[in-house]
Amino acid sequence: MTPTAVPEFVVVALSARALSASACRGGRNVAAVDLFADADTAAMANPCLALPSKGLRIPAEALRRVLALPDLRGLPLVYGAGFEDRPDLLSALARGRPVIGNRAETMARLKDPSAFAALLSRLDIPHPEVSLSLPDPDGWLVKRAGASGGGHIRPAGSRLPAGHYAQRRMPGRPVSLLFLADGRRILPVGFSRQWAAPTRRQPYRYGGAVGPLPSSGGAAAAMIGAVSRIAAEVGLVGLNSADFLAGPAGWCLLEINPRPGATLDLFDRPPMPSLFELHLAACAGQLPAELPPLPDRHAAMVVYAAAPTRLHEAVDWPEWTADRPRAPALIPAGTPICTVLADAASVVEARRLAGRRARDLCLCHTVPEAA
Repeated sequence: MTPTAVPEFVVVALSARALSASACRGGRNVAAVDLFADADTAAMANPCLALPSKGLRIPAEALRRVLALPDLRGLPLVYGAGFEDRPDLLSALARGRPVIGNRAETMARLKDPSAFAALLSRLDIPHPEVSLSLPDPDGWLVKRAGASGGGHIRPAGSRLPAGHYAQRRMPGRPVSLLFLADGRRILPVGFSRQWAAPTRRQPYRYGGAVGPLPSSGGAAAAMIGAVSRIAAEVGLVGLNSADFLAGPAGWCLLEINPRPGATLDLFDRPPMPSLFELHLAACAGQLPAELPPLPDRHAAMVVYAAAPTRLHEAVDWPEWTADRPRAPALIPAGTPICTVLADAASVVEARRLAGRRARDLCLCHTVPEAA
């Protein structure tokens, strides 16, 4: 996007970088509003504005004020992560502009733990038991309703905090399906595998993802079939993802994320068309007949600051990084420094390369702040 280009859309998310990059790849001019206004987002979006926030949540009033600015007033809005716990905000935004994505009612239905579990039971889809009380801490996890990123998940304790629910712990490895939907049908984009970057306080904090995984076989077909039934039932549109646990004993569905998500970095690569463009088309009821396979495997790993970390103005970010903070900056301990990307011929090689690059980045390109 050129600095003088007039934006066609405004992208709003906790981090708008991946959606903005996909829009740019599709030849679109966008504005971006998120919590970071990273340097690489600002290079692709004009304007690129940061919202003040505590606890990685989109502040409703600040967002309304920003969207009322003359350059953004009335622009169609494409949203990503950050609205799962506030469908009322989506409804309010839709009164002043087109909001492209799933309706607020769909978001509310899929992010209500009890309603979602009831839907899965009715559709005969395997899923963990959920409870709004805590009958027995043993074997249960506690999650915040409508949250994302894994940092909110804890082993159950002696009480259930307000706004949280209990979900029975299940075996298996995290697997996600990115898919397009037109309100009736879905078109799989690809499967990926996630991993955690655990800390003592956040044992399930999101660490990264790698894919695409093989999509043949009975388990993959069954998972795609389950998502198809849900999409037809609730009228899903656009780019969405479904999170599963899968293992030798079978699989279960954890949640549907009814918006573009964290795995755009894995799949928004040539020869795949721009996923931003595919999202717009799917929201309008149009799906392509098929999608091209990706020849390589891709990994995206979040690099967190183990200690307060100072970034100087002279940081020369490697080309395989994304979500680059504007320097100079002091990154608090436990918060993301950036995302590391890696491409390889296999899933194992891509993840290993991402890990090596993350370690190199921390050794060579960041400076821990003196105590």
